Amino acid sequence: MTLEQAKEKLALYGQEHVLKYYDELNDKEKADLLQQIDETDFSMLHFTHDRDELPGRGVITPLGAMELDEIEANKDKFMKTGLEAIKAGKVGAVLLAGGMGTRLGSDNPKCMYDIGITKPVYIMQRLIENTMDVVRQADGAWIPFFIMTSEKNHDATTAFMKEHDYFGYDPAHIWFFKQDMAPASDYDGKVYMEGKGRIATSPNGNGGWFLSMSKAGLVDKVHELGIEWLDCFAVDNVLQRIADPLFVGATIESGCVSGAKVVRKVAPDEKVGAMCREDGKPSIVEYYDMTPELMEAKNEKGDPAYNFGVILNYLFRVPELEKIVNEKLTLHIVEKKIPYIDENAQLVKPESPNGYKFEQLILDMIHELDSCLPFEVRREYEFAPIKNKTGVDSVESARELCRGCGIEL
Repeated sequence: MTLEQAKEKLALYGQEHVLKYYDELNDKEKADLLQQIDETDFSMLHFTHDRDELPGRGVITPLGAMELDEIEANKDKFMKTGLEAIKAGKVGAVLLAGGMGTRLGSDNPKCMYDIGITKPVYIMQRLIENTMDVVRQADGAWIPFFIMTSEKNHDATTAFMKEHDYFGYDPAHIWFFKQDMAPASDYDGKVYMEGKGRIATSPNGNGGWFLSMSKAGLVDKVHELGIEWLDCFAVDNVLQRIADPLFVGATIESGCVSGAKVVRKVAPDEKVGAMCREDGKPSIVEYYDMTPELMEAKNEKGDPAYNFGVILNYLFRVPELEKIVNEKLTLHIVEKKIPYIDENAQLVKPESPNGYKFEQLILDMIHELDSCLPFEVRREYEFAPIKNKTGVDSVESARELCRGCGIEL
């Protein structure tokens, strides 16, 4: 992109201030800023004023799950179907690992966090070991493993994996790709600058993973390898089973084009999204959208109607993903604390929210698709999220759950 083209693009979106310090930059900084302007999607910024153009929620109704007793009764059939698909190379894994360990008190990528007590046990190590369990179940069939990093943690993550020899996983079956970034703005829709030659950005949310894979050329790799299903999961759950043949088999046998692992909620207001139908299609209602009426609703068994919480482990059929990859998912506008340079080019780190970040969420992908199998798992065996250093969903609670599963820390 030339300087003139950058000026035209910025003028189109009212962001001319991005070039305020352009003449003070060296040649590399100028080139980097022009590239960032070229790659940045400014079109979302108008939603800071035009919120009414964003789609609202539809009519929410209950959606049940395939529960543990049904899964147990069909275990042999599901396992056979799932293992056949894995051995045939039809199942890949996608790890969403773009986050940093800031909330855990670490400046490193979250996947590098050590939860060990008597020896090092890294979050990434646990996820790889969980996947290796399935590789062994599948008689040594390697599962293609795609790792989404971010602009902020890519180099550290790839170096960490290489340093630890990929924790025993064959690197010939691992691919890295970077998550797309979105601009961060003030309340008037003007992008912040985090430096004289750098627009403030943040990862564009976990819903952009497949588009980011596509831009990185890895959807071509998916086709080349003959992968038909992608198991997409978050970095912070150290107990989850990845490319779980039971889950894969159940989803295939159900005829659904997607699947979602779920746990029974410990309370109606637990901070997890709940499976539901929205305007008749499978969907997920986030905990902050749960009204008192939804929390109090009961099903025909007398149980809470919105009782199955998602754990961010989803299975997607690739052809259906490709149909929606260019669709505009619902945009979520979130108030955040955004570091920026002031009028004197001094870096400011605000102590309270000062603007917006823009995200797309993977849960909206479920709603774009025609069918989804909610698949119940036992939380004590498969749900140990690490979101905080102490307390609920913390390093402490994850350690206890790991120990309960016989994992040495």
